[in-house]
Amino acid sequence: MATSLVSIIIPTFNSEKFILETICSVQKQTYEKWEIILVDDCSSDNTVAIILEMVEKDDRIHFFQLEKNSGTGVARNKGLSNANGRYISFLDADDLWQPTKLQKQMEFMRLNNVPFTFSFYDCIDEEGTSLEKRVEAPLNLSYIQLVFCNYVGNLTGIYDVNYFGKIPISSVRKRQDWMLWLTILKKIKVAKPVPESLAFYRIRENSISTSKFDLIKYNFAVYRRFHGFNFALAALYMAVFLCAQLALKPHYIKKIKPST
Repeated sequence: MATSLVSIIIPTFNSEKFILETICSVQKQTYEKWEIILVDDCSSDNTVAIILEMVEKDDRIHFFQLEKNSGTGVARNKGLSNANGRYISFLDADDLWQPTKLQKQMEFMRLNNVPFTFSFYDCIDEEGTSLEKRVEAPLNLSYIQLVFCNYVGNLTGIYDVNYFGKIPISSVRKRQDWMLWLTILKKIKVAKPVPESLAFYRIRENSISTSKFDLIKYNFAVYRRFHGFNFALAALYMAVFLCAQLALKPHYIKKIKPST
């Protein structure tokens, strides 16, 4: 296992509109010790053709394909099993990184002697236009805070395999990232973010982020399946979660000026 290599796992599904820009945002990283593990979930568009062209040009890019459409959890586990790096990072096929993202996070982990970190991120629309919104997080994020609100953007987290091992991803189709961060925080108790925006999260019309009903349904499932709560206790935790979303999370969402 390469001691300073970061394995970046990117699941894809009909991502032809965004995948090239996403890959390029990794190639522009000032930290160059990385590999991309792309796992396609049986796309029916030109996603695979675009990826294969990139694989030919850059030997740090590796491609795998699932035999049947199985969801991002299965795709991420396939990527995880083929990762060679000491550090694991995730990026969705439509999101982007700032060029200094990996460098700043790796330096932060080394200077603070921590096995996990994440960062703030900005929101963009489908066309890449700024939504003038930055999502921040507590500077000392505790496990109990994470239980009631997922403050960690999936596109920002990095963890050390030497400390945690390779952490399996849930096969459920939504909220796998939250369960991953909960697994990490349950062990280390507190996590510190790099306190600046290092990534761009793309909000799409059909994303779960736009559906309040889906948010409730999938988050309730986390309390039932991951935590193992009975229905009544899961409902109680869900009520606190909703209160946290209304009363606490807005304090970490900042209005920003669009870049010029």
